[in-house]
Amino acid sequence: MKTLLITFFALSIASVHSMAQPKKSAAIQFQSNFDPAAMAAANGIKLSDEIIARMPKSSVTSFELLFNLTNASYMRVEDIEDSNEGGGNGGGMRFGGFGGGNKDYYYNFADHQLTEVFDLNDTTYFLQSKLGEAAVNGLMNPQTPPVVEYIKTDETKKIIGLDCKKVIIKVTSKRRIKDEEKEITDQSAVWYTDQLGFDFSPVPSLWTAGTVLAIEGKGTTVIAKSIEYRNVSSRDVNLPKKGTPITAEAYKIKMEQRMKMRGNRNRGQVRTMTIN
Repeated sequence: MKTLLITFFALSIASVHSMAQPKKSAAIQFQSNFDPAAMAAANGIKLSDEIIARMPKSSVTSFELLFNLTNASYMRVEDIEDSNEGGGNGGGMRFGGFGGGNKDYYYNFADHQLTEVFDLNDTTYFLQSKLGEAAVNGLMNPQTPPVVEYIKTDETKKIIGLDCKKVIIKVTSKRRIKDEEKEITDQSAVWYTDQLGFDFSPVPSLWTAGTVLAIEGKGTTVIAKSIEYRNVSSRDVNLPKKGTPITAEAYKIKMEQRMKMRGNRNRGQVRTMTIN
């Protein structure tokens, strides 16, 4: 009886110790929701019932974060089948978010390196970035450097079984909208956990610490819906083999050139009028 109790006690201690250790690899499913009418209202834009009726309804997009001990990747998925062959529940078929302005994100934990991967003019580019920096880059035509304020709170809650803390990020900037300069304040609630042991955010501009599992903004939310602890292949979290490095300055120039070309095409359109 004494031997049985000692064995049971040893197994219990081992079980508790195992549960307390950070998981080595997993897949986390995220869901993003965008509501254009709610975003307009949050920005103080009054819309008529007719315009609201013609606006697209809220859209939901699924994303997946895969991570192992050294790397992670985050990209859009289709909820058809598990991303790894033969594995698990709640996954989807991953595909690169290339084209249409979509980006995939790859993280290297050793040097805290974040790489944005995207296609532009039939070329795959690698853009080096950092968590938290794009709060400036993500603004539309900022006229002056924005003021970023980080407000820590005592609020906590569990997301996918993990303890999360809340931080408010306020970005105030001046923007020119329809030839009128306005001061705009964007405020987002960021929920993060320290229990996964690495830094990450589904929106790289909105990050302060830890692994971000939820972001609540104007008319848009991103939240982790489930986590599955399982083996993750290194090929799913490492950068693609082929890609062209690009600097932030070069990327900005390319996007400005693209916007000018679109503007020229729009101005070049000829309207025909028939007079009876």
